[in-house]
Amino acid sequence: MLTIRSRGSQPTLLVLCRGYLMTPDVDALGRRASLTLERIAAADDATCTFDGGTAAYPPGAVQRQFSLAKWAREHLERQVDATRAQRLVSELAGVRLSLRAELHPDPSICDEVDQRILTAMRVPRRLDQIWPLARTPRFRLLTFLHFLRGVGALETDGVAARPIGRPSAAHQLLGIAPDADRDTVKRAYRRLARALHPDFHQQASAERRRNLERKLADVTCAYRELMNGSVV
Repeated sequence: MLTIRSRGSQPTLLVLCRGYLMTPDVDALGRRASLTLERIAAADDATCTFDGGTAAYPPGAVQRQFSLAKWAREHLERQVDATRAQRLVSELAGVRLSLRAELHPDPSICDEVDQRILTAMRVPRRLDQIWPLARTPRFRLLTFLHFLRGVGALETDGVAARPIGRPSAAHQLLGIAPDADRDTVKRAYRRLARALHPDFHQQASAERRRNLERKLADVTCAYRELMNGSVV
């Protein structure tokens, strides 16, 4: 049971199970679930609490499961336009790219092109090496790489061929480029905050939770520094 609260709105309660949103409000195309998730993703001040001990679904939810992985991919790939695609090329050109095995995308959201990209990334390769192996338009490759990076699945090694500036400590902590815009900063912070929040690690040891709290505090300070304009 995931409860999301943001200023000026009623709390949103989501029932999650094995990567799916369980709700009786999903229609055949998942429009309502998509709208709910889009609204949550756009909330800058959203806070989350997670109760992992509940095993109750809304009526009919078992038959109406909405894939969070599929939605996350579509949401991230929609962010890529021509400007962002060119920025990705600048950021990734010359860098060897590979995939974190533990964050391999679910096969249910991958087609043949995705599989060729993933196969090419079994060993670290540069963008210009992956592209011919993927046999797909560059924009299609870049949108998939943006998705992988957005969920933390993309490993990078090396220095970009075309540097875009020296990253500050705050940029490095959030894992974003030096020229990242405010929306990118917000998305990076929300992703890290949710990953580090102790409420999502209730089974962790006391020491592990303290470490998470310290890391979350550091990430929050970096986010505030960037959003206040002291670095960007």
